[in-house]
Amino acid sequence: MSTSRIKPSSFWRSQPGADLFVQDQRQAKLGGFIANLAAMDELIDFAAIAARVDTACPRADRSKGGRPPYPTEVMVRLLFIQSLYNLSDEDCEYQVDRMSFQHFCRLDGALHIPDARTLWSFKQRLAQGGLGGRAIFEAVSLQLQQHGYIPRGGQIVDASIVQAPVTQANKDEREALNEGRRPEGWNAKRLQHTDRDARWTKKHGKSFYGYKVHANADARYKLIRRVKVTPANVDDGQTLKEVLDRANTGARLLADRGYDAQTNRQLLQAHGLRDGIARRAKPGQERRVRLDARNKAINRVRARGEHVFAGLEQLGGKCVRAMTLARNELAILLKCAAYNAKRLVWLVRHDPCGCAR
Repeated sequence: MSTSRIKPSSFWRSQPGADLFVQDQRQAKLGGFIANLAAMDELIDFAAIAARVDTACPRADRSKGGRPPYPTEVMVRLLFIQSLYNLSDEDCEYQVDRMSFQHFCRLDGALHIPDARTLWSFKQRLAQGGLGGRAIFEAVSLQLQQHGYIPRGGQIVDASIVQAPVTQANKDEREALNEGRRPEGWNAKRLQHTDRDARWTKKHGKSFYGYKVHANADARYKLIRRVKVTPANVDDGQTLKEVLDRANTGARLLADRGYDAQTNRQLLQAHGLRDGIARRAKPGQERRVRLDARNKAINRVRARGEHVFAGLEQLGGKCVRAMTLARNELAILLKCAAYNAKRLVWLVRHDPCGCAR
C-alpha cells in the first residue's frame, strides 16, 4: 500500500508511543500563543508607546524624498514580537509571515513587510543617546499603573549577569580595549566587530563576560519598575541609588549580601526605607544563629525577585548579540518591557482585582 494514501491520523496511530491527541495539543498551544498576543494587544496601547518614541527619538528628515518609512507603531510592535520570542532580525523578518504576527503588527494584507535591515536601522535610531529603549520601558510602566498595578509590597533589588560574545584578545590587547585604545595590529574592521564595553567578572568561581542588569521589582506583582545596565564588572551595591523606586507603597527594600554596605544602609535611612539587606558574616565570626535567621527571613521574600530573572531568561534576556553598551542596553530594556507586558496579561487573567500575593 502506498504511504501517500495513508491518512495523517492513521499514520500517527501507527507510531509506537505516539500521542493520539498530538494535533489537539498543538492546536491548544497555538491557541494559547494567539490568545496571549490578542490580550496584550488589547491591554497595551502601542500607539501611545510609538508617540513617546517619536518624541524621544525624532524621525530623520525626509524633505529630500525617499521611500516613506513604516509607521513607528508597526516597528514597535515588531520589537515586542522579537523580544517575546527571542528572534534575531532575520528570524523576525521570516516569522512575520505568520498570520497571527501580521495581525498583531498591523501588517494584514500589506504588500511590503519590514525586512531585517529596516528593523536594524530602527533599533539604531532608538539606541542613539540611549533614549528609545528607556521611552518604551517607561511607557509600558505608565500603562501598568493605569491598569491599577502600582508598585506595592516593598522593593526587591537584585542584579544578574547577561553574557555577551567573548572577544578573542590577549592580555595586552584586553588592557588596550579597556582603556579605550586600539590594540596594536588591529584594523578598523576588527575593532568595529569587537565589544569594547563588555567586561569580565567572576561569580561562584566561574568567569563570565558581558553585562549586568540591575533591576528593582515590586514584591507584590513581580513587575520590573527600575532598570540599570552596566558592564559585568560593576559591583551590585554601587547601583542601588539608581534603581530605587520612590513610588512603591511598601516601606521595605530587600536585597542580597552584595548590597551590604554602610553607604547603602544610610541611603535607605535617608529615604525612610526599612533595611532588608542581607548581612555578611564578619571575619572570624562563628556564632551566626541570629544572622542566619535574619538572612533566611529576608531571602524567603527576596526569592520572588529571582522569579523575575527567570522570566527574563525564558525570553532570552540572559544573553545579548550587539557590540556596544547602547545597543545591548536597548535589547535588555525591550526584554524588560516585554516581560512586564506578558506579566500584565497574566495578572489581568488570574488576578484582575490585584489581590494575588
